[in-house]
Amino acid sequence: MKSGQLDFGRSDDPRVQAQLDRLSALSVPQGRLGLETIRALMERLGNPHRTLPPVFHVAGTNGKGSVCAFLRAMLEADGKRVHVTTSPHLVRYNERIRLAGKLIEDGPLAELLEEVLDIGEDLSPSFFEVTIAAAFLAFSRTPADACVVEVGLGGRFDATNVLEPEAVAACGIAALGLDHERFLLAPEEGVPLEPMARIAFEKAGIAKRGVPLVTFGRREYPPEASNAIADVAAKSGAQVRSMGDGWDCSPTENGMYYRDHRTDGAPEYLSRPDMLGDHQVLNAGLAMAMLRAQRGIEFSMCSLEKGIVLANWPARLQLLASGPLVSLGNGGRIWLDGGHNPNAGEALASAVADEPCSLHLIIGMLDNKDPRAIIEPLGDRIRTLQVVPVPDHDCHHASAFGPNAVPRADLEEAMLNLPNDGNPVLIAGSLYLAGEALRLNDEVPD
Repeated sequence: MKSGQLDFGRSDDPRVQAQLDRLSALSVPQGRLGLETIRALMERLGNPHRTLPPVFHVAGTNGKGSVCAFLRAMLEADGKRVHVTTSPHLVRYNERIRLAGKLIEDGPLAELLEEVLDIGEDLSPSFFEVTIAAAFLAFSRTPADACVVEVGLGGRFDATNVLEPEAVAACGIAALGLDHERFLLAPEEGVPLEPMARIAFEKAGIAKRGVPLVTFGRREYPPEASNAIADVAAKSGAQVRSMGDGWDCSPTENGMYYRDHRTDGAPEYLSRPDMLGDHQVLNAGLAMAMLRAQRGIEFSMCSLEKGIVLANWPARLQLLASGPLVSLGNGGRIWLDGGHNPNAGEALASAVADEPCSLHLIIGMLDNKDPRAIIEPLGDRIRTLQVVPVPDHDCHHASAFGPNAVPRADLEEAMLNLPNDGNPVLIAGSLYLAGEALRLNDEVPD
């Protein structure tokens, strides 16, 4: 994969761009695993990760960003100031660091990155290690009531796992699936051999002694994954709260229900998330279970329900608003999703099942992803299939998607070549492509 600008960000501010250029030159030495470098970097910065407000730490293959969005919305609905770090960014690097509710501004961001890069230069940190160090340093300097932290890759050796038990209010593991196999399934002694068990083992590496670990359990994970999580939790001393055994939720005809040990078994009937798809009900439930499993932050049930409705997470089955890109279309609704693995494809297929007609798919996928992941679950719902490049990245050609796939030079060309039938359009296959769509449509996340 190319080290393209979308990996490291673009900025109109020359001060920020100068630091992003330095970030783009970073790479992880081949074969390096572990938390030694991030720990050394944090030590030089004064260990800011030890002075954070209570942290909610979220891992998973799919849905962890949505869980973070629900956590943030629920806490903010209760009047809390919330720091958030998520990845990747869609349009601007600033999206990775949210301070007390607002994306970090360009001036402070440039100074922050320069400080971290200068102090850790001889450590040869990775792009993500610098990013997390910068986020935690910013969090430690700005008053807030809580932090929401999304794992970048895996969990056990992810830079965010520098967090120590005293800082963490609750951990959560969202949906699991096969992704990033080259990193997460690399041979290693003493780890599970079965692929899904190994994925679960890596994600469960964020478990902390005495800290609630909220999971979907056997209700959503295969047995080998659920067993691997249970084994890691037992060894770490984490307090496991599994769906079906500690908490539960499900979609209803007009909303969703939720219950746990604090509802005395009586379900709470709540409004449905504004984010589409039954999988978002489960993500909202996981966020609620994480909040209700911890004891350090007080909140009202009313604020949790309000947060369920207010939560928003760009490029996750997002309906694009009127804008320059949408204006090139066929008059139908334009959906945008960054899903790129089979689990995401299944969720997409379920979410669009109620559409009254077939859809036009515009897809672009990195060449290290399975080209069947999205098109096979959608099946005969695909009316036309156009394939576009993912800007600045190595990606699949149209031939990888079958004989009916038509290559286009870019998103604009694909939109201009949609049949004029008003059928819905889905742009999918990569978060980097989703970021390009948002940029072209003037919908920069804020």
